[in-house]
Amino acid sequence: MVTSDQRRRQLAREKYERQQKRRAEARKKNRQRAAVIGAAVAVVIATLVGLIVGGVFDSDKDTKDTAADPSASATPPEPKQSPSPEMAIDQKGKYTFALKTSAGDITFAMDAAKTPQTVNSFKSLADKGYFDNTKCHRLTAGGIFVLQCGDPEGTGRGGPGYNIPDENLDSLGKPNEQGQVVYPAGTVAMANTGQPGSGGSQFFLVYKDSPLTPTYTPFGKIDAAGLKVLEEIAKAGTVDGGQDGAPKTEVKIEKGSVTQN
Repeated sequence: MVTSDQRRRQLAREKYERQQKRRAEARKKNRQRAAVIGAAVAVVIATLVGLIVGGVFDSDKDTKDTAADPSASATPPEPKQSPSPEMAIDQKGKYTFALKTSAGDITFAMDAAKTPQTVNSFKSLADKGYFDNTKCHRLTAGGIFVLQCGDPEGTGRGGPGYNIPDENLDSLGKPNEQGQVVYPAGTVAMANTGQPGSGGSQFFLVYKDSPLTPTYTPFGKIDAAGLKVLEEIAKAGTVDGGQDGAPKTEVKIEKGSVTQN
């Protein structure tokens, strides 16, 4: 016969064993939960590392100090290849490029005798409406002072799919000790990728004397009225107030046309 004292000890032992079993099961569940969480964290960390290595969060990837020059693109994409236009202008003639923009009309003269390939290309593109309804995507106000246009994509990376040779590079005089010449206010010149013969359709309008290396084909001279329009655009600055960015005053080329004088 089991005494009451023995019964109490038996119940206490059974209670202890149940407690130990529950604690063991709890520890097992905690270990399993920790293993799942650890695996999830490892996946997240591995993903983040992959993204960082791949450059997803690297905002500086493939960029450069574009304020230093009016290159069309820091790292130009593979162009969509198109044939360059056949020569179809009077290579001794004088031409006018008229830009009707949302900020006012800007007109500049072009001399085909000095830049025949450039003038021929611009007339060919303008005749096709290439510049119509495009934005001047970049304004600089530090070091150099230009408004850059001619990219149908509005990103600084677009072009006609062909390149034209550099021309008239020695027309602005002998470079100084820094290898630069002054592109005077009112000058229109070709933008490029920084490589010889890489001009396409992008060009820049100089609203204030700007020191640059003589590697950008100067091919036009803005008239007085157009220069005033350009100066007003520059006066408003950039969208973010910086020295290099989209102009605060939107400049949309509504129509771009080239005519012979």
